[in-house]
Amino acid sequence: MGKDVIVACDFAGRQEVSDFLGLFGEGEKPFVKIGMELFYAEGPEIVREIKRRGHRIFLDLKLHDIPNTVKKAMRVLAGLEVDMCNVHAAGTAAMMEAALEGLTRPDGSRPLLIAVTQLTSTDQERMERDLLIREPIDEVVMHYALTARGAGLDGVVCSPLEAAKVHAVCGQGFLTVTPGVRFAEGDRGDQKRVTTPAEAKKIGSDYIVVGRPITAAPDPVAAYRRCVREFVG
Repeated sequence: MGKDVIVACDFAGRQEVSDFLGLFGEGEKPFVKIGMELFYAEGPEIVREIKRRGHRIFLDLKLHDIPNTVKKAMRVLAGLEVDMCNVHAAGTAAMMEAALEGLTRPDGSRPLLIAVTQLTSTDQERMERDLLIREPIDEVVMHYALTARGAGLDGVVCSPLEAAKVHAVCGQGFLTVTPGVRFAEGDRGDQKRVTTPAEAKKIGSDYIVVGRPITAAPDPVAAYRRCVREFVG
């Protein structure tokens, strides 16, 4: 699996994301993430529009509900022709299996399906205090990853700090998609478990998801290219 940078297009609406993508030339089509803010503001049409522009899309809606509801929602998302989407691993193996079933089209094709383990804004203290999960966070992430693999998913969202351990437990072919990436001199913002693009490469992340260090940079295209250079080489 080739490494790639996914740009988190966490914008408030169509105009902002269009302006951002318009900075790139015709020969440069970054893999982009559409999250809840943009999707809820613009609906499925923004996905279709960005696909028409030639971009691969990670639709980051983090579905987490009863299995039947998630299955039906995934059936809808499969029609949007996205390249990757996700669920929360905490929704149980049954929910993840239902998600996979709903996402699979009649011809057997489907987008990649990955599961969120623990958000990179969560640390051990918050996990114990707010979620009443007492086990070490690494063990929790590995358990979620193994559950996701057992349910037939393609990989997980995890901190880059956990990518190598996930591969050791679940195999090199099991994808690690890692947010929480900042340039060495950058502000961590609300992230707790972070690395640089170069560190994420060494650790073994398959994809890194980078938002503000690119989208809020004085020169977003230069920041994107720097990220690709440091992570992909």
